[in-house]
Amino acid sequence: MIPASNDQALARIKAETLIESLDWLREFHGKIVVVKFGGNAMVDEQLQLAFAQDMAYLRFVGIKPVVVHGGGPQITARLAELGIESEFRAGMRFTDEQTIDVVKEVLREQISKSLAEQIQASGAKTIVLSGEDDSLFRAAKVMGKTPEGDVDLGLVGEVTTVNPRAVLKALDAGMVPVISSVAPSTSGQLLNVNADLASSSLAIALGAEKLMVLTDVPGLYANWPERDSLLSEISVSELSELIPKLESGMIPKMQACLRAVQGGVPKAHIIDGREPHSILLEIFTEAGVGTQVTS
Repeated sequence: MIPASNDQALARIKAETLIESLDWLREFHGKIVVVKFGGNAMVDEQLQLAFAQDMAYLRFVGIKPVVVHGGGPQITARLAELGIESEFRAGMRFTDEQTIDVVKEVLREQISKSLAEQIQASGAKTIVLSGEDDSLFRAAKVMGKTPEGDVDLGLVGEVTTVNPRAVLKALDAGMVPVISSVAPSTSGQLLNVNADLASSSLAIALGAEKLMVLTDVPGLYANWPERDSLLSEISVSELSELIPKLESGMIPKMQACLRAVQGGVPKAHIIDGREPHSILLEIFTEAGVGTQVTS
């Protein structure tokens, strides 16, 4: 018998991987998956390219990805270029009239545009949207919460209603929507909204099969910083009890997952965006990556 060459062995591994993905392809074909893009994947060029390739791949195999993003580091950098000091209150960016214009410009013209171009270069059609387009989002102003009481955050809000018409139209046309997280209030005032929570609201409105939130950690830890306390799965009731004990940066991400599942999305995931192709690993492998929130 002639021993298999390295090329043949590699080909077999590829074939086995494809076969393993068959059940997941069958399960998610034609379904909507909302992905909140952020963290290191947003600023590392190689990770950004891998993410764009993942979105194009999902679209080509019949899954309908929708991307929602913020852009804190890029906004801070652009404000610094313009000589505008960034101010944070209760862990959130204070946003005045001058700042909201920069937020809108950076999110749409810099981040959305660049990501859409990369997804298109990977082979899938895209469309750039924001919460302003076709009444996609409406938001209401919120206050920052501190132990001393509420603090004014300026033009900062939270999505209150979603009209997914523009997103559904884009999906029907075979496009990958790339959506930035600003939204007008009922009076028409543009507000800076949290992208994690906006992605959750959108996933519910779209009847998405999954919400996937990219982070810079492997997943949710039951007792951070104990590395062996990483959770692969957590229920809504367990997460509700854990959220008040989390570090501030993880709270909106886990709130997004919690609200999504409570709102009817079957599963929500926290995924390490530092891992290339983490989206594909989560969807198409038995082991998956990160932490899954279920009802």
